[in-house]
Amino acid sequence: MNKTTQFRRLVEDREILVLPGVHDALTAKLAERAGFAAITCGGYATSASLLGEPDTSQLSFTEMADTYARLCDAVSVPVFGDGDTGYGNVTNVGRTVRMYERAGLAGMFIEDQVFPKRCGHMAGKAVVPVQDMVGKLKAALDARQDPDFVIMARTDAIAVNGIDDAIACMATYHDVGADLLFVEAPENEEQMRRICAELDGPCMANMIEGGTTPNLTTTALQEIGYAAVAYPVAVTYAIARAVDDLLRLLAADGVTAGFADRMMSFAEFNDVIGLGELRAREQSYLSFAEETARAKREN
Repeated sequence: MNKTTQFRRLVEDREILVLPGVHDALTAKLAERAGFAAITCGGYATSASLLGEPDTSQLSFTEMADTYARLCDAVSVPVFGDGDTGYGNVTNVGRTVRMYERAGLAGMFIEDQVFPKRCGHMAGKAVVPVQDMVGKLKAALDARQDPDFVIMARTDAIAVNGIDDAIACMATYHDVGADLLFVEAPENEEQMRRICAELDGPCMANMIEGGTTPNLTTTALQEIGYAAVAYPVAVTYAIARAVDDLLRLLAADGVTAGFADRMMSFAEFNDVIGLGELRAREQSYLSFAEETARAKREN
């Protein structure tokens, strides 16, 4: 089964799909190793990882597509991507979808913020008119080559125009053909319940630690009615804290011994990144060459 079909079935499954957010091939491997059926990677974490900058539309779609290609090569599970605002008009949206599909993604979303966008839990957002987003969404749906490639619509209208408008916008995007629905940054559980009850399609929740939306358990989110939930920045925040603590300790003590219980060992890390499998694969080719040479000599 290809990854697009696999991802679509995970979204449609009765059990909520939990999508940990990663920002590079290493964290993608760790998420797969932990047993997650699919992963996601957003512009917030990627901007922090690649640029050390906030999520304010500084990355191009080619930089994101390149990142996604590396992630998809590194793991066997489906990867869900961030199409931002589509990186331009309807023509740009179509090219973004084609590039993302070629990178190996199982799906992606586009959003209705005004460019340059902001993280969905930052203040000062603005959204485009509904008809502009409808055009972009239709362009995205028409551009995909694989019908199982999941296209999710995202609206940030709650912060701009309120919950009623956000639900109305998303209902329109669902009518256009969005496969997955993402109303960003609901402010309380009541709004979250309205989103799932009033929209006729699978909805995704977004858990940002310290963000606007209540941080509920996956069990609670499933009970509310969500089909999927993303944790797009938890890994990045955890790494930032751990590295900050490590470097402060090293600067103070001149040695990392006090941090050893919070680090992988040399052997464990090599296992995570597949050194053993790589050496075995290399040896198989060397053995093949030796056998070929031996057979040639004997003949």
